[in-house]
Amino acid sequence: MALLNTNLKPVDGFSRLTKEKQIEYLSSLFDNPARVRRLIELFSLQDSEFQKRFDEFSENTVASYPLPFGIAPNFNINGSLYHLPMVIEESSVVAAAANAAKFWLPRGGFHTRVISTIKKGQVHFLSDANPDQLLQYEAELENFLQTRLKPLTGRMENRGGGIRKIRIVPGLDKITHYYQLDADFETVDSMGANFINSCLEEMATGLNEFYAHRLPGIRVEVIMSILSNYVPECLVEARLEAPINLLAGIHPEISPQDFARRFALAIEIARQNVSRAVTHNKGIMNGVDAIVLATGNDFRAVEAGVHAYAARDGHYRSLTQIDLSEGIFNYSLTLPLSLGTVGGLTGLHPMAAFALELLGNPSAQELMQIAAAAGLANNFSAVRALTTWGIQKGHMMMHLSNILNTLAASETEKVLAREHFNGHKVSYSAVEIFLKKLRNAGV
Repeated sequence: MALLNTNLKPVDGFSRLTKEKQIEYLSSLFDNPARVRRLIELFSLQDSEFQKRFDEFSENTVASYPLPFGIAPNFNINGSLYHLPMVIEESSVVAAAANAAKFWLPRGGFHTRVISTIKKGQVHFLSDANPDQLLQYEAELENFLQTRLKPLTGRMENRGGGIRKIRIVPGLDKITHYYQLDADFETVDSMGANFINSCLEEMATGLNEFYAHRLPGIRVEVIMSILSNYVPECLVEARLEAPINLLAGIHPEISPQDFARRFALAIEIARQNVSRAVTHNKGIMNGVDAIVLATGNDFRAVEAGVHAYAARDGHYRSLTQIDLSEGIFNYSLTLPLSLGTVGGLTGLHPMAAFALELLGNPSAQELMQIAAAAGLANNFSAVRALTTWGIQKGHMMMHLSNILNTLAASETEKVLAREHFNGHKVSYSAVEIFLKKLRNAGV
């Protein structure tokens, strides 16, 4: 199947076409239209009501795009047992999380806590006023805006949330006359994006009215009002802690003490070396994103905020810390997570709702802790592999199934390949040679 014409021309009104017409148009671009239609049909949900719901999640939806929904069992988090739902296509992630959970289950499990839950938004504006002129009315402005926003914040306040603080922040030296109205929000169990943005836009209108009366003749020009996905005051910590001698069995040829030493050195390298830090943190996000996706949360927002936090001191660093003092292996992860368990896709997507039910319908703070534990689990497994037998042994064995499927291996060939590569290094070329030998021998 190939695209007939790589020099596509603009299509007008695509969003106004029915789904059938959209599929007909897309199919006509290929040399085998029937195969395109079969592919789209294959990846359309059989339940028409669910498919209609999925169609409304996005624009111009012609099919669904399934990802594996896996389970990483036996997570001991603060003394409670969880089976974690994980949505991810990378073959080794769920296995790595499950292996870490199994290893730490008899060693105290994962200890987690929420440090803070404040989210932020800003109204960005220009003004001819000097900072002192604006700041002299700061307390009065906050009271004015809090009162003005009562119709928007009332329900959130009834649930324990609302606007916690509003302040004027003098601007950047490189942008003349720039200021921001900075607001702190507590959104309880919702991620809160729509709530925060609605409040900020109302604040922008109120800002103009307020200063028009207090500082007549002074220009206040609102440029934009938007939440921030950088949430350094919405923090969660996950920790693994045990006497070093309890790490026995981590590797048959490495003592617990030597393992802890090598592990700690790997963490220090990730703290100091940006090239290693990026990959180290990606390993954390393997687990975090898998939970975020499974529960219908916004992984792009989470990723952006987490990586900004990793560079908060001007140098991109690892998100984990380690302490081996007094013979204790103390490994922890701190990261910003803005998650929700109500609203958005959490209730509309049936698998997201199922994932939350599997987790015991957690609060947003509980979900933050679960996601952090998953991130630390994946990271622990990755660094453990790197500092002992190497990352490729486990990863490529998990990837073997993908290679076999790519090479159209039969079920018999798959069984024989798994037996063979249990004791041999996996690579695409090695698998390809092995299959050729089998086929030449008539197996």
